[in-house]
Amino acid sequence: MNRTTLEQWRMLQAVVEHGGFAQAAAAIHKSQSTINHAVHKLQGQLGLPLLEVVGRKAQLTEAGALMLRRAQQLLDQAGQLEELADSLAVGTEAEIRIAVDEIFPYEQLACALHELSREFPNTRVQLFETVLSGGPEMLVGGRVDLLIAGSVPQGFLGEPLMRAAFVAVTHPGHPLLQLQRALSLQDLATHRQIVVRDSALARNVDSGWLGAEQRWTVTHIATSVDMIRRGMGFAWLPRSRVDSLLAEGALAALPLRQGAERYAELYLTHADPEKAGPAGTRLAALLREAVADTGGN
Repeated sequence: MNRTTLEQWRMLQAVVEHGGFAQAAAAIHKSQSTINHAVHKLQGQLGLPLLEVVGRKAQLTEAGALMLRRAQQLLDQAGQLEELADSLAVGTEAEIRIAVDEIFPYEQLACALHELSREFPNTRVQLFETVLSGGPEMLVGGRVDLLIAGSVPQGFLGEPLMRAAFVAVTHPGHPLLQLQRALSLQDLATHRQIVVRDSALARNVDSGWLGAEQRWTVTHIATSVDMIRRGMGFAWLPRSRVDSLLAEGALAALPLRQGAERYAELYLTHADPEKAGPAGTRLAALLREAVADTGGN
């Protein structure tokens, strides 16, 4: 039979985090005597001194630090269990947070979200449109429940969703096209390239930069498309964003000797598949269906 309780460990954690019994009492809305009794009883049950007073602040002993680290895992698991119970009790999530890399086809995303709104009208959606490692950073930070991105963060299990194609494009009147021959990377290096910056806060990586001195960096793919349409440079842009513009002649593909098209794999990753509610599970299925209808490209 267990000698200690999670509540005792929570109170010990509060004392350590807030620097004393009085501070912990104010923070977690318990009486100081209740916290004092729980922590002293915990130490007595374990037969170990967990706290020591240094100056006017309560600090963990070496044994206490080790024990609380182990207890923290139990507290986290208990919190997750309670969250799961809340989700099951309600039946449907109140909100879904999803990060989607901007290279994911907008039409497929819009269709999936539209159907979700029809099936789950009371579930709110927070959509974060990200670039490169911005989405994975949000997933690792616990800020989203679902992720579509070009990589799966360490410690998570993602599934391949689709392969996104990029094509090198420019304005039909761009000087590169006036050369009227197959182009090399050296030809491109003397002209302005429009690149999209990484939306992650902890990184600074630009998408597809060739090293051109006249690089311009923007935040969104839509901005890049607009600049290219105005004849301000060239870029590799998702086919899903430019195919119609190429067809109508607003943009032109660059006749590169090699590398005219590039590809990026996109993955679908849950923050925690076991905690995903019916709306989150359905949204993932709708995204798969939307991509499957287009052949996965």
